[in-house]
Order: sequence, then structure tokens, then C-alpha cells
Amino acid sequence: MNTYISPVCSKTGTRKTVLLFAAVLILAQNVPGLACFSIVAGKNASTDGCVLVGHNEDDGAPQIVNHHKLPRQTYPAGAMLRLRTGGSLEQVPQTWACFWAQMPGMLFSDSYVNEWGVTVCSDNCPSREDRAELSDGGIDWDLRRLVALRARTAREGVLLAGRLVERFGYGDSGRTYIIADPNEGWFFCAVNGKHWLAQRVPDDEVAMVANTYAVRQVSVGDESRTLASKDIVEYAKSRGWYDPASGAFDFAAAYANPGSASHPDNLGRQWSGLRCVAAEPVKAGPSLPFSVKPRHKLSPADLMEVLRHDKEGESGTMPADSPFLCALCSGATQTSFVAQLRTGLPRDIGIVYWVSLASPRTSFYIPFHFGVAGFPAGYTTTVSDRPTSQYYDGKVQATFSFDPREAFWMFSNFRDKMDRKDSSAMDRLRVEQGRVERAAAQMQNAIDEAARRLYESDRSAAGRLLENHSKGVYLSAMEAMAAVLSAE
Repeated sequence: MNTYISPVCSKTGTRKTVLLFAAVLILAQNVPGLACFSIVAGKNASTDGCVLVGHNEDDGAPQIVNHHKLPRQTYPAGAMLRLRTGGSLEQVPQTWACFWAQMPGMLFSDSYVNEWGVTVCSDNCPSREDRAELSDGGIDWDLRRLVALRARTAREGVLLAGRLVERFGYGDSGRTYIIADPNEGWFFCAVNGKHWLAQRVPDDEVAMVANTYAVRQVSVGDESRTLASKDIVEYAKSRGWYDPASGAFDFAAAYANPGSASHPDNLGRQWSGLRCVAAEPVKAGPSLPFSVKPRHKLSPADLMEVLRHDKEGESGTMPADSPFLCALCSGATQTSFVAQLRTGLPRDIGIVYWVSLASPRTSFYIPFHFGVAGFPAGYTTTVSDRPTSQYYDGKVQATFSFDPREAFWMFSNFRDKMDRKDSSAMDRLRVEQGRVERAAAQMQNAIDEAARRLYESDRSAAGRLLENHSKGVYLSAMEAMAAVLSAE
């Protein structure tokens, strides 16, 4: 994601707590509070026995989101790829098919799920690096795309990303890339220049990140859990960011921008998210755990509930006793998804991308199995660059109309109308969201089984069945929006 100033979190605790966070705010006032949010549930922490990935992509308007399905591509020997920043890279003989959530004009906001279930998204996490080494202009937009197009596993994607960062240098301050597959979820932390570190989410735990590095103490050298550039510790020592006498190496403490690391919005959102699912109490403060064991195994619907949380200090599963709970979903959330990366089925059926256009607060998660030929026409607009404010406002603020050919604009327009409604309208919407999404989840086993039987003899027919399922949920969402707006 790119820079966005997010809403200030609720501070309803004691005077002591208010004064403490007021001091933090003063220290962090020149550091933007950014609002993307990501969740990874390990395979043994999910009801499906697979890794789940959830992500809110937050960027200040005006924006557009286009959804594509990219086919496999083949390249001749000796072919070269030109990076956006000017460098060149050898092409591979074949790239993989992908779902691609594209935000035109944005360098760090796209998300991908490929045919092997390799999922890539990111959260801006500024680093303290001020002497970045770059070669051939560095690498930025291309990094996640290359992982999605070339990796068959998350670990392979992490190692590829590491090689690219070491070869070219990362061209932005810092970022955490979620790189996951059905079996493993990784947080890949890129630092401006040629340093990086990746940590695997434990199989039975859940990890979250909210715009500052969440990876804390690591076991560098234990490649089953941690992968990194070779001098990640020595470089931190040479810069005075880490003193071995102080204790074990803490990546976030060493490399994070201090203002971002202490920003109350980032701390509050990560804490709020962890508290949604944690089996044991999570202590507030600057040293939040990388991951927690959940109270129960999580389903896609559980991740959707976390991503949809928009109240300061209250939610159905959020404790009301916290002095500093933050909304995880804001008006700047342009798209949100949960990637359900199941095994035991053909990948075209097992990989399901539940996507919400506009903020999930007012929108619906629609499931798309990887076997669909593509997204409905309305999921790709005619806009190929970031829209002007005038064009965006004209679309979003116009009289609401139901047009399945313009999904992004329809959901964004609906958000605009709902933001002007009272709490009773939002209550009606929540009922409709639950009804539509529960029905889609309850139908999943039957749809999967029917598609599996067809898949053995006619993959095209199986794909059409899956497409019809997605279109049916999409139409149900539109009918639900109509019901909410007409209930005045």
C-alpha cells in the first residue's frame, strides 16, 4: 500500500493511558499512520487444514481496483524482462496463471494468488535505513509480481524475493510482503537496499501486521523458521541498531523506523487484531507477539469478521475493556480478500479467493474458485490509470444504480450511500452480509463436489459451474444492497 493517514484510534482509558499515548503521538507525529492490515493463519490453525490469508488494502482515494486472471505464459530461451525501474532480468521458460488485483498507478498495492495457491500482498512498513544500496534503479513494483508469476511454493517465493532484493536493492523504505501457499505462510520483510528477513508463521498460530514490522526475535540460521540476507545481524550491529549485550536479536527493534514502530495506530491495530482471535490475553505495548494461538480454529468467515471490524473499542468478538482498540477497516479500504488455499481437491477447486470490493464494512465477500475463466465483466473497469478526483467523485457520488458491468463503482457508490445512513441502516446491512456470505459458505461443499465430479471428464464444464456459483453470490449481494436501501 501507499501512504494514507488513517483515522485516530479511540482512547477511552484512564488519564495515565491517555497521557502515555499522547507522548507517543508527539514522537510519531511526523510519521504517517498507515492503514493496510494482513492476517495469516497457519494450516493447523484453520478449519480447512490449510493456510488462510486475509488482507485489507487501504489507499487514499481516488483509486480503482481491476481484477484479472492472467494465463500461463511461455518465453523463448534468452528472453529478458525489463523492470519498471530500468534493470533487466532473465525470463523463465514459463510463468504461472494468476488472479491479479490491480490498482493502476500504485506501485505497492497489487495482490496476487497463483495457480499453486501462492498468495502475495503487502503492508507498508517503513525502515530506519538511510544508506540504501541500489543497483540498476532497484526493484519495487515488479517484486511481488515476479514471486506470483514464478513461485510454486511460498518458500520458493521467499527465496526468489530475497535474491531479487540482494541483486537490485529494494527501492522503497520498507515493507512486509505476505507470501503464502496452502502449507506455509511467511512474512517477508524488505528493507530499503539489499537487506531482508522472512519469518514463517507457526502452523498452529495466527500472525498479523499493521504497517510496522511485526517480526520480533528470530533464530537466524534455523531455515525451517527464518530466512534472511547473510549479514542481517552484522549490518544492524555495524549501524548501532543492535547490541548483542542487550539480548537476542529482535528484527523489528533493529530495523523498523522508530516512529512507525511506536505509532499508536499501528500498535493499536495489530493489538486489536490479535485480541480478536488470541486464546490468551495479549498485553498491550510496543513488543507485541509475532503470532498467537487462536481460541479456536479459524474459518474464512472468522478472518472476514476481523477484516470488517470498524468500531473503535467494540465488536462482537472484541473486548470492550481495552483503552486503545483501533478499527481495522476504514473508509480507505479499496478492496479486501481472504485466500482459502485448500488441498485435497484439484487446485482449480481448492483455491478460493473471497474478495470484497470497496470497504468490507459495507460490502460483501464474493467467492471465486481458481478454476473460473475470469472475473465478471464488472470486476475490470475501463480505467487503466489512477482516476482523477473529479471522475472518481462523479462515479461514487452519483445516484445509486445496480449495474453488474461496473462492480467496483457499484460497491464504492453503495459505500458512499451507506456512510450517510444511520445505525439502523447499518444493522440491516450486517444482517444481509451475514445471510449472503453464510449461504455461500454453506453451499461450498456441494459446489466443490459437483465441480470435482465434472472436473474429471470436462474441466470447462466444471469451470462454468464455478463461475455460475460466483455470479449467483454476486447477484445475491446486489439484491441485498437493494433491500437495504429500499427499507427506509
